[in-house]
Amino acid sequence: MDAVPQSDEFDELEVLTTLIEVYEAKHYKIDAPDPISAIKFRMEQMNLKQADIAPLFGGTTRVSEVLRGKRPLTLKMITLLNRYLGIPLESLVSGNKEVKLEPVKREQLLKVESIKEFFSGSRAAMI
Repeated sequence: MDAVPQSDEFDELEVLTTLIEVYEAKHYKIDAPDPISAIKFRMEQMNLKQADIAPLFGGTTRVSEVLRGKRPLTLKMITLLNRYLGIPLESLVSGNKEVKLEPVKREQLLKVESIKEFFSGSRAAMI
């Protein structure tokens, strides 16, 4: 539909677009992929082989180990994957389920009001 800016039709379309975006964000949230999926997807997009990205990992053996889940990504690998392949940092760090805070330390942290407020609506608080 071609609506002319500053018209009633245009305003109506803007409101409907905003309502749809809010609804979709609430009911159909798309989470970032796990790091290995993100790397494999970018490799496919760019038509890359493991040997092509080996310098970002420190060798072909490391690439293979990371992609098979046998070795975790290091901070250096994450930084280089983001810088040279444009993989979003959120995708590269969100999948590490092994990084957790001990329950006692979590309780202590959530006693701080500003931190508690920050996490009150976040899935991260459940981790």
